[in-house]
Amino acid sequence: MSTYLLVHGAWHTGQCWERVVPLLASAGHRVESPTLTGYGDKAHLLSPEVGIDTHVDDVVRLIAGADLSEVILVGHSYAGLVISAVANRIPDRIAHLVYLDAMVPADGENAVDVMPVSQMLVDTALKSESGWRVPPLPEMPPPIGLFGVTDPADAAWLRGMLSDQPLRCLQDRVTLDNPAMNEIPRTHIHCTVKPDGFDRRPVPATQPNGSPAQVWELPTGHDCMVTMPRELAELLLKLG
Repeated sequence: MSTYLLVHGAWHTGQCWERVVPLLASAGHRVESPTLTGYGDKAHLLSPEVGIDTHVDDVVRLIAGADLSEVILVGHSYAGLVISAVANRIPDRIAHLVYLDAMVPADGENAVDVMPVSQMLVDTALKSESGWRVPPLPEMPPPIGLFGVTDPADAAWLRGMLSDQPLRCLQDRVTLDNPAMNEIPRTHIHCTVKPDGFDRRPVPATQPNGSPAQVWELPTGHDCMVTMPRELAELLLKLG
């Protein structure tokens, strides 16, 4: 039995994994899909002070509290920053890092460094009435839709769980100074349908641990856990 810990991205909640969790669990694995501070049923905790460290604490607290080890840690989108910082803090607990259409930072970087288009979101939030709330990205015509979801029923379901992202999450810089985290194997899963401007960095041919890079693709939009849950689960099960 492996332990999968699925970390949602900006604006989402742990509910977004609803179609993937039973597929992993039915294969005999333990699956955790927490909702981070400030989203969903924790939206009342949203504040300007919520940042990456808040979300790293959420994940570390869950792992330590449940005494989890050999964790396959999956981070979607913004959560690539979160899982990187978690691995830096508790590398001995992490068996594998999975960057699911995710931001992959270097030491000292923030979301804007990794994906410069994020500066547009920062600027919009700073000029808004609150000065710190970043609303979800707007729905676009197919094939982009709402985070890659184009089915009307699925988009309505997804829209119901989305809430604002705190600005600090895009501004905070991650510290990745623990050499032990470089020994953790990595897998990158890329969704190939994406809007213009949201270009990702090329994955280096060699992982930090010296092994060849492992990059898989799914022919769908950003929220592949909604649009291709079975195909995503099949890829994740290869790591368990």
